[in-house]
Amino acid sequence: MSAVPNSNSSSTPLQQAALQAASTPASHGSPKRKKIMLTIACVFAIAALGFGAYWALVSRFIEETDNAYVQGNIVHVTPQIAGTVIKIYADDTNIVKAGQPLVTLDAADAEIALAQAEAQLAQTVREVRTLYASQAQAGANVSLRLAELARAKDDLARRKALAGSGAVSGEEIRHAESAVSGAQAALDAAKEQLASGRALTEGTSVANHPNVQRAAARLQEVMLSQARSTIYAPVSGEVAKRSVQVGQRINPGAPLMAIVPLDQLWVDANFKESQLREMRVGQPVTLTADLYGSKVEYNGKIAGLGAGTGSAFALLPAQNATGNWIKVVQRVPVRIQLDPKELADHPLRIGLSMRAEVDLHEQSGEPVGAAAPAQKTMTAFGASDGVADPKAKRKIDAIIAANLK
Repeated sequence: MSAVPNSNSSSTPLQQAALQAASTPASHGSPKRKKIMLTIACVFAIAALGFGAYWALVSRFIEETDNAYVQGNIVHVTPQIAGTVIKIYADDTNIVKAGQPLVTLDAADAEIALAQAEAQLAQTVREVRTLYASQAQAGANVSLRLAELARAKDDLARRKALAGSGAVSGEEIRHAESAVSGAQAALDAAKEQLASGRALTEGTSVANHPNVQRAAARLQEVMLSQARSTIYAPVSGEVAKRSVQVGQRINPGAPLMAIVPLDQLWVDANFKESQLREMRVGQPVTLTADLYGSKVEYNGKIAGLGAGTGSAFALLPAQNATGNWIKVVQRVPVRIQLDPKELADHPLRIGLSMRAEVDLHEQSGEPVGAAAPAQKTMTAFGASDGVADPKAKRKIDAIIAANLK
């Protein structure tokens, strides 16, 4: 029987080292390794505690979204009368002030209508003067008819007194009676004419007569149309979407251009339904715009909540009453008011993307779902306040006075 050869005699030095390492008991680790592991564990523990503290003190009081966009009022400039454009004073990207002329229409037709209205008012004043003058004539006519009736009655009385003596025939008496009846009818007609004239003039003067007032209103209307031949900027802002051209014939209500008041912008931040629970009106909001980057921050405040979700006001609203219904978390626009000074320092444009972070610490305000109070009234340049144009009133008074002489 041959002997089994020793494995150490035929193995390589590398194999021998491996066998020796395998036969050596496992080491419990060096102190240096333990220190490293303990340090790593402490770092993770501190990071976890820091994250927990940050969440408890800051993160849970912050709601943010990048689904936010700049919004603003778009004031469309439209004419109130028809006409041909002869001048344009502003173009896209121009800044205009409220009351600045934008477009001028050909006023030739308005000037002709103005001359006709002035002539009509003067004629009406003279016609009304005739009504008042005819009252004196009608009164004199009544007096005349009274005298004729009295004379006819006297003639009839004398003839009846002589009837017994045979000096007056019965035919004469009948003629006298007919004369009395005719005089009475003429008196009644004169009184009716006087009453008719009084109905047209009683309780008023020439200047306040309805006919004169109607002609004056027509003159004021024509003067207003003439003034509207020049279209002014209703608000201050930047001109956009100019479509009107020189020589173009335009009709009332046709869009000419738009004006965007860049100092009245706000942000609509579309938050998810679940993000609205702790939001309150007046809570501070930090915003950044992609236009300027994170270095420029805007400090805004929540002003209110939209009346519905975006899908509710869509042209084709979603119909959820279907068999294949899938719940989709909706978003509701939250209006954020911007600081006018910050807006002036770093102007924005409608439609720009924003990022909004709402600080929820303050809970004393009204919930965003509550109805927001009405804002201050905005008035456009040239809006009527119910008072007649002083220039038109002066012209009307002058025409009336000139035709009362």
